Amino acid sequence: MKADIHYPEVQGVAIAIIQEDKKDSFWDVYLINLREEALKNVLISSKGYGIDKGEDVKTSILRHYFPNVEPKNFVKIEPIDPLLFKLSNEYWVSFYVGQEIYDKKYIFLPESIIPDHLIDVPLIGKRGVMIR
Repeated sequence: MKADIHYPEVQGVAIAIIQEDKKDSFWDVYLINLREEALKNVLISSKGYGIDKGEDVKTSILRHYFPNVEPKNFVKIEPIDPLLFKLSNEYWVSFYVGQEIYDKKYIFLPESIIPDHLIDVPLIGKRGVMIR
């Protein structure tokens, strides 16, 4: 039964949206592995949704696969247009550590990617907004 399935808590994995260059409006989304173990068979689906000018808006669903993300390392998932910051941006991440599967949904709420929320993102060395 569903109640018998063990869902381990995801720790040490983050999604960050990084401003690549302060002069330009280029932003990228990264998966960050802060764990001591590699992440295997990483699947990520991303989508945006919300209301813009009184109408429901949904972006395409994009899917990404990374066979391996080394410990204390990161991978670039995709670029993101700042025009999408007014929507909720969702990243659903699934991966294996050993024989155990983990998954977690990371959601950047509308207007949460603003200069006041920028931090120094670990491992990447750039400023951005991060969710653990």
